[in-house]
Amino acid sequence: MMWLADIKIAVASLRSSRTRTLLTIIGIIIGVAAVTTILALGEGAKQAINSQIEQFEGDVATVRPGKLSTDEHGNVTGYDLLANFNASTLSEQDLRTVSTTPGVESATPIMGLRGSVAGSESSTDGTQIVATNPELVDVLGQKMSVGQFISDDINRSTIVLGNTLATELFGSDQAIGQTVTVRGQDYTLIGVLQRNDIPLVINGLYDPNRAAFVTLDAGKAMNQGIAQIQTINFRINESADKQAVINDVSERLRTAHGADDVAIIGSEEALSITESLFLDITTYTAAIAAISLLVGGVGVMNIMLVAVTERTREIGIRKAVGATNGQIMRQFLTESIIMTLSGGLLGLALAYAITVVIAYKFSFSGAFTWNIVGLSLGVSLAVGILFGIFPAIRAARKDPIEALRQLQ
Repeated sequence: MMWLADIKIAVASLRSSRTRTLLTIIGIIIGVAAVTTILALGEGAKQAINSQIEQFEGDVATVRPGKLSTDEHGNVTGYDLLANFNASTLSEQDLRTVSTTPGVESATPIMGLRGSVAGSESSTDGTQIVATNPELVDVLGQKMSVGQFISDDINRSTIVLGNTLATELFGSDQAIGQTVTVRGQDYTLIGVLQRNDIPLVINGLYDPNRAAFVTLDAGKAMNQGIAQIQTINFRINESADKQAVINDVSERLRTAHGADDVAIIGSEEALSITESLFLDITTYTAAIAAISLLVGGVGVMNIMLVAVTERTREIGIRKAVGATNGQIMRQFLTESIIMTLSGGLLGLALAYAITVVIAYKFSFSGAFTWNIVGLSLGVSLAVGILFGIFPAIRAARKDPIEALRQLQ
């Protein structure tokens, strides 16, 4: 019951200086929203990738430039991500090598480009253009909404659009036969993919909902006749030994290149790498965002120190009628905690709104787990205690005689 009385007194005190209290809470809101948004997006990305890896059921592997790092037991500990920013060493011959390896059911290349794409309703700049082959729909599990995917039997001046991109360019995904202008060249739209609820494709790193798909020959024509393949994805036959097939592909590519400059990433390796990567990214970015929460905490301490100075007479009167140091300290600490917890709750709401906007704009949503919610509120509580304890102690140590003198 004592805490209930403290809460009532604290709320009344905070209401008496609403503007100052609101400005202080805003600092906490921004800090909590920044940290929570980053954690939620990181968790959402990890869950999306895990879902896709489970969807492939371990039958899909990816060839990428670079090299895997392993420990003494052969477990993957890391991947050279910087290799993706260098010129790719993968070629059409490597695609043929992978495709003809025993146990490989099908293989598809990913050649990523960027450029302007225009339809009858609108145009977009910097659109993802994926040059690939007909096997992509089978290897990566893409499904058609209408029409068909690119085929070797059809003229190379054909194109397939992601569902979101088709809607943006034509106002509808029912636009088969329309002309799509890519980098100044006209292509005939022959198909639109179904909307993918897991847009982050770990085996290609593109958003199929907003991508345009053309043949590998068309992609080469956009790149001065050079096939700059970023990844080769292949599906392993269900009856084959998956690890043996991966080892065979790795050995064949190593022999062809004369160097160990490519990595074969299976489902387990992809899960290990992505979890480690997103953990690092989330940790570092959340730590940076936490600086704003620290600034908000300093604001709480500042406002509480001002409150202690302004309410010196109140403290003296309460002590004169029997209030103990503990009761005085608890009252001011309660005010600090109420401000930070209120900011934490509003910060959570703001973070949720931000992730909704991101999901609408980029087809990618965050994940609010109970751990993230608990962590955000726990940090808010900790900030209230940490930055409120000093002003509370200072208030409790006020000499009642000196405080009462201010009544004169």
